[in-house]
Amino acid sequence: MNRLSTLPRAMRRKPPILLLLNPKRSFCSEPPLDHLSSQLLSILSQPKWQKHPSLKPLIPSISPSHVSSLFSLNSLSPQTALSFFHWISLKKQPHFIHTVHSHSHLLSLLLPLPSFLPVAENLRISMINSSSSASDALFVLRRLRSLAALHNFNLTLRSYNFLLMSLSKFSLLDDLKSVYLDMLEGSVAPNLHTLNTMVNAYCKLGDVAEAELYFSKIAAFSLRPDTFSYTSLILGHCRNKDVDSAYRVFRVMPKKGCPRNEVSYTNLIHGLCEAGRIGEAFELFCQMGEDKCEPTVRTYTVLVSAFCRLGKKSEAMKLFEEMAEKGCQPNAHTYTVLIDSMCKDYKVDEARKLLNKMLKKRLVPTVVTYNALIDGYCKEGKVEAAMDIKALMESNKCSPNARTYNELIFGFCKRKDVNQAMALLAKMLNLKLEPSVITYNSLINGHCKAGDFNCAYRLVNLMKDGGLVPDQWTYSVFIDSLCKGGRLEEAYAQLDSLKDKGVKPNEVIFTALIDGYCKAGKINDAHALFDRMLTEGCVPNTCTYNALVDALCKEGKLQDAILLVEKMLSTGQLHTPYTYSILIKHMLKEGDFSHAHRLFNEMVCSGSQPDVFIYTSFIHAYCSIGDIEEAEKLMFKMSEEGIRADSLTYTLLINTYGRLGLLDSAFGVLKRMFDACCDPSHYTYSFLIKHLSLSKTNANIVRLDLASNFTDISDVWKTMDYQIALELFEKMVVHGCAPNGNTYEKLITGLCKEGCLEVAQRLYVHMKDRRISPSQDIYHSLINCCCQLQVYGEAAILLDTMIEVGYLPTLESSKLLVCGLFNEDNIEKAKAIFCSLLRCGYNFDEVAWKVLHDGLLKRGLVNRCSELITIMEQMGCKLHPQTYSMLIDGIDGT
Repeated sequence: MNRLSTLPRAMRRKPPILLLLNPKRSFCSEPPLDHLSSQLLSILSQPKWQKHPSLKPLIPSISPSHVSSLFSLNSLSPQTALSFFHWISLKKQPHFIHTVHSHSHLLSLLLPLPSFLPVAENLRISMINSSSSASDALFVLRRLRSLAALHNFNLTLRSYNFLLMSLSKFSLLDDLKSVYLDMLEGSVAPNLHTLNTMVNAYCKLGDVAEAELYFSKIAAFSLRPDTFSYTSLILGHCRNKDVDSAYRVFRVMPKKGCPRNEVSYTNLIHGLCEAGRIGEAFELFCQMGEDKCEPTVRTYTVLVSAFCRLGKKSEAMKLFEEMAEKGCQPNAHTYTVLIDSMCKDYKVDEARKLLNKMLKKRLVPTVVTYNALIDGYCKEGKVEAAMDIKALMESNKCSPNARTYNELIFGFCKRKDVNQAMALLAKMLNLKLEPSVITYNSLINGHCKAGDFNCAYRLVNLMKDGGLVPDQWTYSVFIDSLCKGGRLEEAYAQLDSLKDKGVKPNEVIFTALIDGYCKAGKINDAHALFDRMLTEGCVPNTCTYNALVDALCKEGKLQDAILLVEKMLSTGQLHTPYTYSILIKHMLKEGDFSHAHRLFNEMVCSGSQPDVFIYTSFIHAYCSIGDIEEAEKLMFKMSEEGIRADSLTYTLLINTYGRLGLLDSAFGVLKRMFDACCDPSHYTYSFLIKHLSLSKTNANIVRLDLASNFTDISDVWKTMDYQIALELFEKMVVHGCAPNGNTYEKLITGLCKEGCLEVAQRLYVHMKDRRISPSQDIYHSLINCCCQLQVYGEAAILLDTMIEVGYLPTLESSKLLVCGLFNEDNIEKAKAIFCSLLRCGYNFDEVAWKVLHDGLLKRGLVNRCSELITIMEQMGCKLHPQTYSMLIDGIDGT
């Protein structure tokens, strides 16, 4: 029997041709424009149409497109059409702007009657000014030439000037030159405004040579250049990165009788800033008063932006404050420059305060402003705050663009929440925003880091189908993740395939492979790759050398490692803290404290700042020999140097105090962690539980177990009971660090990984009784544990609760649950869970990939898969043609 027959009817036929041609196409259609246009035509045909009772209710629905459609019918009298054109503009102010097409149709109605020629001239200029894009400007140009030919409606000097300005605005220089020549051929003599427009158009693009040709024509037509003429040349030289020539024009202006204005100064200040000559720019800024010029908001913003780029934030803020004091109010762009700079400096909360200040002043942030904050929050891992900014921008009627979604996708992938990232991809496509290579690379990276290479490869196929070409970074993500997953042969095969794909391997790709072979103990293969890297003209970076240095140290070849570091330095590469960290770590592992300290001092003397990893290496070494006093001294030194200890550093101290039998001191360190806002890890709590349990059974024994490390803690979770958790909580309260959501999360996660569901569930109830909301990770851990233990009813309740409180379950958990329920013949519940998932906003292709293909089909549940496809169709879930094909192939092959 052909498995295709088990598919729902819609799956048995080919996907609709429109879907095959454009998988992103929306299936919702807008109501036709003709209906409203015909209603308007009927009303406007009446003598007193303004008072017609049916007109007023239609006003909110009338758009510029409707007006264009109405005029295109060519059924209205010219006077009625002209009256309605002005009437609707007044009724729908200030946001109603007639399109170039409305103007064009109206001109066709008016021009046959000579009495309308004066009106038509004004309408022609209005049409030119209504161009909102390059395509609009070109349409207007074609239409004006057509009207001139049909009705002898030749352009006046005024119309030519407006048309030239419009073409210049959209940098349509070929057409600009063509119109200028038309003007001369039509014996319309240019004026200074005409020639200034030509000069400025070329200067904006830095084409000074062409601009100077038109500048010379000013004298040829017996005209004199004015301030605008010279200011345009300053702009052109600056855009051409020839600031010295710009300066010469600036200096010559007074000699030519042209006073310099604020724009002259600002253009030159901007050019100097772009050339990195900010000192000269600021000096010029201070001289503006000599020409009786006051800095404009743009002048200040140019300098504020330059100071921010150079990292001189205090100077930028000083100028920002000076603006308001001198009565020059910062605009939205000024605020955006500062917000972007703060976000890049990881001062996102300060940037948010500045946004609030901006909104209070009723300034309108742009998409660039909001994107800066979203990017800042995402890079700090605060995706919820980033989503709040997205909601704020939408409430302020600022539409997110492709970059907004790219930043959010990156944020969710960084947090390993790939399902949310994929859901955002679906929203992007629904909004007709084009995903880029950057979008897909983020998603591919997210799936690879989660170990889901199947979905990553499917994304590459979707990417190619959308006309995008995978680049170096796409393949570097695959190769790096494969190496980290120990799949070295597959990674090497990817490297060898790059030549056929036209992709040159970069240092990231080679370094990933070298590091992979080093970690696998295949140092000879790593060296062979290093040689190949050099042969192919790819320059190794510090990370490449560090991978080899680390491998040599692990083999006990410390001297060889030091020689390799010296070789690295001879190539112009610099030491990084990580290079020192590798060497110090291995010296300490060998017990060579004096050599490690000498290297540490050498590092400090060379001007390199030791980081938390180096200090932690020393602390780990001292803790290993039970020298807690030296370890604490280093903690104090770290604090003095402004280096924040991380979770590992604190955990080492906690474990050491525990092994020394000083449990109260261990909890004292935990309190210090809480005070420092450093979240204890899974390991932190496991050591506390271990030592708390041992203290009950061996009250008087000090366990200085030098072999104790981070690999022998799984038994802690397997043997932990509910009572010991309560005792842990009690101890935490006594030491002033009451258990919080993170505490419960780490305990429940640890228990679930070892299948200890009963204790985990009791802790889940305990935290809810204390009114602490379970996190998304707690629900994920509990659901996964239930599925692993085949307690599917409990898992279903947890998943429903999770969705109710606003969390998205992972599709991996959902796959296990849906498949498990079907295996138990709990069919209705499985379908109900699946329907709930479809309402959660997931990417439907990802649902099909993971639940249907990787879940049901791989388990041979073909009929159940077909039933769920039918549900997807009934709920209007559209799938990409490639996903349909994959499901069909999966059904046929099962």
